[in-house]
Amino acid sequence: MPSRKFADGEVVRGRWPGSSLYYEVEILSHDSSSQLYTVKYKDGTELELRENDIKPLTSFRQRKSGSTSSSPSRRRGSRSRSRSRSPGRPPKSSRRSASASQQADIKEMRKEVLEVKLTPLVLQPFGNSVNRYNGEPEHRERNDLPRKNAQEKFHLSEESSYISAQYGLRPRREEMKLKELDSKEEKPVTKGPTSLRTFEMAATQKKDLEFGGVPGACLIMLGLPAFLFLLLLMCRQREPSLLNFPPPLPALYGLWETRAFGVYVLWFFVQALFSLLPIGKVVEGTPLTDGRRLKYRLNGFYAFILTSAVVGAALFWGVELYYVYRHFLQLVLAAIVFSVVLSVYLYVRALRAPQDELSPASSGNAIYDFFIGHELNPRIGTFDLKYFCELRPGLIGWVVINLAMLLAEMKLQNRATPSLAMILVNSFQLLYVVDALWNEEALLTTMDIIHDGFGFMLAFGDLVWVPFIYSFQAFYLVHHPNEVSWPVASLIIALKLCGYIIFRCSNTQKNAFRKNPADPKLARKYWFYIYLQRVIESVAACDRVRGSVTTGVARRSASRGPPR
Repeated sequence: MPSRKFADGEVVRGRWPGSSLYYEVEILSHDSSSQLYTVKYKDGTELELRENDIKPLTSFRQRKSGSTSSSPSRRRGSRSRSRSRSPGRPPKSSRRSASASQQADIKEMRKEVLEVKLTPLVLQPFGNSVNRYNGEPEHRERNDLPRKNAQEKFHLSEESSYISAQYGLRPRREEMKLKELDSKEEKPVTKGPTSLRTFEMAATQKKDLEFGGVPGACLIMLGLPAFLFLLLLMCRQREPSLLNFPPPLPALYGLWETRAFGVYVLWFFVQALFSLLPIGKVVEGTPLTDGRRLKYRLNGFYAFILTSAVVGAALFWGVELYYVYRHFLQLVLAAIVFSVVLSVYLYVRALRAPQDELSPASSGNAIYDFFIGHELNPRIGTFDLKYFCELRPGLIGWVVINLAMLLAEMKLQNRATPSLAMILVNSFQLLYVVDALWNEEALLTTMDIIHDGFGFMLAFGDLVWVPFIYSFQAFYLVHHPNEVSWPVASLIIALKLCGYIIFRCSNTQKNAFRKNPADPKLARKYWFYIYLQRVIESVAACDRVRGSVTTGVARRSASRGPPR
């Protein structure tokens, strides 16, 4: 086994990948199998380097001292003093001083090529609509304005590494000039309430409203319940088709049933009770604007197991889930009423919430904030309302409704066993729900948790849309059975498994990137893209320096006049 050259904890010079620049790094560990050193740069970045990319500090110091020991200018000066000078020519000292000053200027400008440093470029993960990310205000910067020094003002760690960092090369002198311009442009304007800065913020805020702003929010809040009832009524027809004339809406007394509303409220509070059980690990969410991290208990999968046990015991004791199918429209209306009442409560309590607890998506408009959510993390004690509604009542209720439709098909179609199509629908959707509950921690890095508030949009989507629209396939198969052959079913299963593998791998990778964008394991997946980007940035930096050198030489030559 080859011996290692550098020891753990030793400070050496490591080459930055894709360039010829060396920086001081600390040796963390050494992998004997791959012969790679894990090093840590001053800004906290950890990379794996080969032994050829690492050099001791003494080699750089010796090279520097050796270059200064002999000076070519001194040798030329000693020879020039021993020669005679023609009386008809001007003194060589004046010509030499002019050429030496010109060469010094060229060297000084070319020195900018070597004086480059790594500056972080922050990437926005959710587009222009996100005004805050992980509690940090968004910095809107132009492409020609550099960021602050990575080694002095940028600290990246695994706990607070929700900001991805790439690196660009800029000349030091150019960066100092642009920093001065940046500081001048960032001075606030406080000449009155109608200042230009206030007008720009209002225009930006109005432009960034999602879903079409206030008119779009009103249309969605009124249109989604009507569209839901339209689909369900069309599905109960003998020949369901959107081209047919919509069936008449039942009377209100036929849609509203107090018992159905009580069943839904009981279901909601039973799931809330399961979420409060002291089982499952407790994790921390993403940092808030004030630096705090809320704690969440991950017991969604245990709640699903308990719910399955309760439903199984109810079926064993003779409780019929056929009630869910017979009163499906009543349960839908009960869920809509409950979500509206919950949305009103959330908006009223958000009016008294502190400013740092409001959602970055809120705008100050009452209608839009009622729709998008005004408070980011509404909690009753330690009970987080938004986090609870994201997975528990809707997803688990979706599985129970699918099971009720399976039993209803067997009863109405006089079947001893459910159809193969119904079994496939139940199995595939059950796999999706179990996957979501098993990977519950990944929910904490999604846009619903870190950006959107809790209002009508999420309340209606979690409590109404998910359980009653996602179970639409099973509801359709109750009155419209579809016989599927086993060869076709085998092809469907194989396609489903391929899709699930892609779905699971991509979501795992996205969650890992949200947690730590600077993870070296993720960087290896995009090595070609990163290398190409660094080459383009290096070429652009060299072009800027070459242009500045040429311009400086031309200016100084023009100021001295023509040569003698």
